[in-house]
Amino acid sequence: MGAIRMQLKELLAGLSHFKIVGDPDIEITGLAYDSRNVGAGDLFVCIKGFLANGHDYIRQSLVRGAAAVVVEEGYVPSQQVPSMVVVPNTRLALAHLSVTFYGHPSSQLKLIGITGTNGKTTTSYLATSILRAAGYKVGLVGTINYAIGQKMLPASRTTPESLDLQRLLREMVDAGMEYAVVEVSSHSLELERVAGCKFAGAVFTNISRDHLDFHHDFEHYVAAKQKLFRHLDEDAYAVINLDDARAKQMAIATCAQVLEYAVKQKTQLSVRDYKSSLEGISATLNIPQGSLAIHSSLVGEYNIYNILAAVGISLCLGIDQTAICRGIAELGQVPGRFESVDCGQGFGVIVDYAHTDDALLNLLTTASKLCAGRLITVFGCGGERDVGKRSKMGKVAGALSDYSIITSDNPRS
Repeated sequence: MGAIRMQLKELLAGLSHFKIVGDPDIEITGLAYDSRNVGAGDLFVCIKGFLANGHDYIRQSLVRGAAAVVVEEGYVPSQQVPSMVVVPNTRLALAHLSVTFYGHPSSQLKLIGITGTNGKTTTSYLATSILRAAGYKVGLVGTINYAIGQKMLPASRTTPESLDLQRLLREMVDAGMEYAVVEVSSHSLELERVAGCKFAGAVFTNISRDHLDFHHDFEHYVAAKQKLFRHLDEDAYAVINLDDARAKQMAIATCAQVLEYAVKQKTQLSVRDYKSSLEGISATLNIPQGSLAIHSSLVGEYNIYNILAAVGISLCLGIDQTAICRGIAELGQVPGRFESVDCGQGFGVIVDYAHTDDALLNLLTTASKLCAGRLITVFGCGGERDVGKRSKMGKVAGALSDYSIITSDNPRS
């Protein structure tokens, strides 16, 4: 899209509570939340981060040409600011400002949000493959990369900051994308990164212990996931894993139309029978319209859940059953998800992103069924993250592996 210019008062139309100190007619040509990225004419939004506070960098933003700044209530400027907007929550304000600045891009395509502790990436790849098989142009936002059709961009985080997400969605719209599939992390929900997004549908895969360094306890983690479903409109769809103990909490949080899926019980979308082997998964699914026979090259019984989730959201959005089957069959390995590495080494090597005890249990259970010799597990837990899950992952590795090597995994500071 071309250069965007709008008056400050136009940009603030999407905010419900704010106060302007200065000129409301000043022209804004860009947004920034990092003072190092500020350009002439930008609106600098001061975010209180975990390591730095944007309010401490107002001077730098003005030197770089910021036309105005957005601050939180209670901030007292230590220098003269030409124009200042005062809001209760700058993170939430950044999200809505970004939506307005980039012209509400999520309303111009069908946005699918996928949340859960495990399975988000594989489910997003399956959903994207199905939509492409149906002939749609699809964008993808997730842990591995961001994609605008066939154009790949590096992923800085699972769900980008709100400004970066809205810019990315705008690029997708301008490039002719009709759908966007987004992995929605609990961090992004708690930090308002997807606020203002209009979702056509959302998927809940499962929830188990993770990120308690950030959410402090499991109930707050569950509440963060609920926010995605609470913000769905009545014409949207919520696809929920009924086998998960917290499924009902997701369902009661939404006014959207709910489709439940399960493996262990009968519901709207379930499994009639299946076979899982090193060659993949073949299954007959019970769907609201009857039955559906699918085949996937994905390995591991746990991937049946991911397939059901992708089938569920596809059915809700009216995707043809033939395209659903073809999209599932055409998806090969998902990078870093039970990914086989063959260099002619004479023994099997599998790489997997498993970062919780539940994910590690699923991984090693599947690997043990395929292993004729010893099962050796190499894993670690990230620094500055949930300490409580480390012993749980160690217990799983010790129980299911012949030999475990515990190593460093992104120690951070």
